[in-house]
Amino acid sequence: MLHSNKIVCLAVDDEPPALQVIEKYIAATPVLQLAATCNNAVDALSILQQQKVDLLFLDIQMPQILGTDFMRTLSNPPKVIFTTAFRKYAVDGFELDAVDYLLKPISFERFLKAVNKVMRLNISTTSENKEITIVDKDNSADAFIYLRADRKSIKILLNDILFIESLKDYIKVITKEKTIIAKQSISSFEETLPADKFLRVHRSFVIAINKIDSFNQELVQISKYEIPISRSYRHEFEKALKK
Repeated sequence: MLHSNKIVCLAVDDEPPALQVIEKYIAATPVLQLAATCNNAVDALSILQQQKVDLLFLDIQMPQILGTDFMRTLSNPPKVIFTTAFRKYAVDGFELDAVDYLLKPISFERFLKAVNKVMRLNISTTSENKEITIVDKDNSADAFIYLRADRKSIKILLNDILFIESLKDYIKVITKEKTIIAKQSISSFEETLPADKFLRVHRSFVIAINKIDSFNQELVQISKYEIPISRSYRHEFEKALKK
């Protein structure tokens, strides 16, 4: 169901501001790929007939036809997350096996929780993708990730991460206060992190650049930890520090 390891989405809402919010949230979530946006069910049907869509963000209260009624017309519908300003439609939404029901105005954190539900429903084709990390790539000090571990999604501030270590099929994320272990490759995790803040220094280690206390040609010191710099990553390490 995934296309290039991304969940392909269609957003449908007759209110432009609401549609812009969903579009912004999708753009900020690396695992999602926006196929199109539209403001009515007729255009949505046309898009669904032309291309494969994995996930539908669908407003309920729309002119011509309710989003819930529109879903009933589809013979092979994608996963759906309903968006609406009216709680009264929640029951109808869940009767249609909706993944989630987002009440406007929608916060980004609530949006991410809904997307995590989609991922837990086996949209992913591999066990690694089931544990994929969702990232808010905002450059603010409050930027964060949701890491899937221990059967739940754990929120971690990017600014709290010291480094990440590979443990074969798992990763160990070391923060200022705790360590989280999740089933995921370090390479896929690295791809979700902001490149200007994190750096691969070894096949088994990715570090937070602003947490470096000292270094030489072979080691990086971060807090109480000594992290090796392999020869194959030394040039990129030196280049990143010059920036």
